[in-house]
Amino acid sequence: MASIRKDIVIDADPADVWDALRDFGALHTRLVPGFVTDTQLDGEARIVTFANGTVARELLVDSDDSLRRLVYAIRSERVSQHSASAQVFAEADGRSRLVWVVDVLPNEVAPYMDTQMDLGAAAMQRALGRKPA
Repeated sequence: MASIRKDIVIDADPADVWDALRDFGALHTRLVPGFVTDTQLDGEARIVTFANGTVARELLVDSDDSLRRLVYAIRSERVSQHSASAQVFAEADGRSRLVWVVDVLPNEVAPYMDTQMDLGAAAMQRALGRKPA
């Protein structure tokens, strides 16, 4: 199984990053606008439309405020296994580190996922990072 990890430094307060991450239905407006163009809630799942036209149904597994950790999974015809976690940590300088881990099968999907995660990370930094005064 391929495991992909992204350590994303964001120039933002950890509480603000967590608030955007935990808002499960607002990917397209708060966390990764532009990378995700629409998010619709469907019970414990969200239907996510990405900028490249891909649509995924992501099931909420856990959201833990004390750990600032969100876990979700995807089931589809394309992937036989997809589980992901994202956790926000405080950096010493007032910034945040978001650690995003995705485990996926088949392994052949990993390069695509890795590229998509890089695009998502850049979108997070743009959306949440502090703007110069």
